[in-house]
Amino acid sequence: MTNQTWKLQGNTWRRLAAFAVVLAAAILPASGIDQARNSDQLGAGDQVIIRAMHVAEISDKPIRIGDDGTLQLPLIGRIKAAGLTVNELSDQMRKRLAEFLVEPEVAVELVEMKSHPVSVIGALVTPGVYQLHGQKRLLEMISGAGGLRDDAGSMVRITRVRTQGALPLAAARLDATGEYFVGEVRVSDLMSAKNPAENILVRPDDVISIPRGRLVYVMGEVRKPGGFVLREQETLSVLQALALSEGLMPTAGRKNARILRPTLDAGPGKKEIPVDIASILSGKTNDMGLQPDDVLFIPNSAPKSATLRAVEAAVQIGTGVVIWRR
Repeated sequence: MTNQTWKLQGNTWRRLAAFAVVLAAAILPASGIDQARNSDQLGAGDQVIIRAMHVAEISDKPIRIGDDGTLQLPLIGRIKAAGLTVNELSDQMRKRLAEFLVEPEVAVELVEMKSHPVSVIGALVTPGVYQLHGQKRLLEMISGAGGLRDDAGSMVRITRVRTQGALPLAAARLDATGEYFVGEVRVSDLMSAKNPAENILVRPDDVISIPRGRLVYVMGEVRKPGGFVLREQETLSVLQALALSEGLMPTAGRKNARILRPTLDAGPGKKEIPVDIASILSGKTNDMGLQPDDVLFIPNSAPKSATLRAVEAAVQIGTGVVIWRR
């Protein structure tokens, strides 16, 4: 056999070399998200690129998995893709192509995933629908959505479709439809790892919801004005709210404070409730309870001071209102 027999034409060699690089990238262990993608099960709506040596009809063409979970390809025909990893799909395609080619080489790359959505919604920095790559836990998904906003409430709610299995949380239950499991975890417990088992593995189609917290606002002549997030089942009095806002300024009009309270039953608007802080501090008047979304406004003692209407507008549009988490 001559040396020429062993030589490959230049173009053929370059194609083989290029394919070897692609194949190695698809088969060799990857890191980070690439490794997670290789272990993901494919599903309807996912888009893949197939690279098959000597089969130009199917190579380097993005193709989306159909609603029935299959791919329709030249030579190969219809092949089931849903439920397989990219490596498993490569193996199945290799077996099909073996009917036409000797030792066919196939590499499948996942380029867009749409079959593993997880909704992370509510009081988060960047809420939205995220694709689940590999195994992720609850805290990872919350972190991936930018973390909690300052006005986030005290509970994380997880909703899971029944076909994905039960929620491994002590108080999880089926909803009224019987189609979804619903469970809750305290934000403080999750962040402090009080019970690591509550940092559960997330599954496709889970909905992670962090409702906005109940807030009480203290505005005007206090040292630390803003909104304060109430803890679970917590109520605040006027004096407790003043303590959270680090007390009154020397210029505070103590006898002319007001509570602005939403009047939802009577239509949109706020009811003004007079508050004599001086009388409460002296013990002549009982302390007053505040409700969620109340605004405790302490005016300046000067004759010309900020109006209640201006404060109410600021709270409604969020202008200059700082939310304080505790």
